[in-house]
Amino acid sequence: MTRFVKLILCALLLLCVLLTSTSDTEAASKQLPNIVFIIADDLGYKELGCYGQKWIQTPNIDKIAKNGIRFTQFYSGNAVCAPSRCNLLTGKHPGHAYIRDNRNPKHLQHMKEKEGWEFPGQYPIPDAEVTIAEMLKQKNFATGAMGKWGLGHFGTTGDPNRQGFDLFYGFNCQVHAHNHYPKFLWRNNTKETLPGNDRTLYGDTHSQDKFVENGLAFIREHQEQPFFLYLPFAIPHLSIQTTEASLAKYRGKIPEEEYKHRGYIKHPHPRAGYAGMITQMDDGVGQIIALLKELKLEDNTIVFFTSDNGPTYNRLGGSDSKFFESAGPYRGFKGSLYEGGIRVPLVVQWPGHIQPGEVTDHLSAFWDVMPTLADLTGTKAPADIDGISFLPILLGKEQQQKQHEYLYWEFPSYTGQQSVHMGDWKGVRQKLMRKKNPQMKIELYNLKDDPGEKHNVADQHPEVVARIKEIMKTGRTPSEMFPFPALDQQ
Repeated sequence: MTRFVKLILCALLLLCVLLTSTSDTEAASKQLPNIVFIIADDLGYKELGCYGQKWIQTPNIDKIAKNGIRFTQFYSGNAVCAPSRCNLLTGKHPGHAYIRDNRNPKHLQHMKEKEGWEFPGQYPIPDAEVTIAEMLKQKNFATGAMGKWGLGHFGTTGDPNRQGFDLFYGFNCQVHAHNHYPKFLWRNNTKETLPGNDRTLYGDTHSQDKFVENGLAFIREHQEQPFFLYLPFAIPHLSIQTTEASLAKYRGKIPEEEYKHRGYIKHPHPRAGYAGMITQMDDGVGQIIALLKELKLEDNTIVFFTSDNGPTYNRLGGSDSKFFESAGPYRGFKGSLYEGGIRVPLVVQWPGHIQPGEVTDHLSAFWDVMPTLADLTGTKAPADIDGISFLPILLGKEQQQKQHEYLYWEFPSYTGQQSVHMGDWKGVRQKLMRKKNPQMKIELYNLKDDPGEKHNVADQHPEVVARIKEIMKTGRTPSEMFPFPALDQQ
């Protein structure tokens, strides 16, 4: 081989290396981020250390806030779990979403008997609804959900496997999720028994630990491709049940007192047990983050942590939201459209993209998550959603952030309620499900001056009340499945 030929071959080899390197660089720059979205169940705004909690330790979730951004005006989809999770997954507010309340479908009783379901499942979202998981399939994301579903049983249109999820593991029905030591959990449509559990106060296997275990396995299995890991945990929803290790961190350190017990299983150390549940969940979040670091995925994974609605009330099941100041300065608890029932924590980290230690008061809600993830991944969300992407806020580009004119909620339970958040103003209606003479009067609060919604100023601002009244009429569509007579007949 002549020297000239060798030089030509070397030049060609160098060119190939350069082209390959350029191609790899371009591929890396276009690499899709992984998404981990974690939801606590009934966790109050102030039940995390990074939001001011004094008793309960949440170091791993607090670290997400420290390494990323913390939202102070983020809202759940609704005041209870099933409609809230529907708002999240489909990008629609409560006046347009398909699921608007927690109800068990009596018309599917024949399927319950045919399939041998121990628990009924909730009303299923229909095939026509597009979920975040289905949207992400446009870019071939692996999709997994571990926790509490509550949007339709297996074999219905709401089956998580029919709504874009490759793997579902956990409680399909929220009634099943009322005990954290279940006899079985679902892996897709197959029951997996948990020996040593009999749905009493204690057991051998806590469901929360199984959710984390399966979430970790999902990450390991799909580390070479983009993945969406949805973790709708069941903690700290009642019953109060946690592991001995988590309980031991608080037993004897948090004062207990006599109370009148009602609902769910009674725990001998209810405050300590409740705190232990949240810390147990925090430990699981820490395991997820640690695995992302171990697999060198942390910089290419965006992690969200939030709650599906506000904390529970009246020492139900032994819980004590007043003692823990669970709702912070806000009025109301779970089931209420006052701030305490729907204002929830949101912390997000994405190293190298979100600046550490950021805090934002950007007004946003569950239905904004779908368009945010669409922007993040280059996928296309349905045209009929209500959400606005808050990706500019995450990336520190506030000047590019679009704003909501208003946020809207309706909830045909807990007396029937409706609310609108517009700028600093909050309009609320109560007792709308009265059979005779529903209460249609609008209460008005200035959240900037009165975050606790203590002073109704409707009489002083009739023009604001008039605008909110118009939104309450035009910002919704009636639902055949969840009728709301006082509003449907306007």
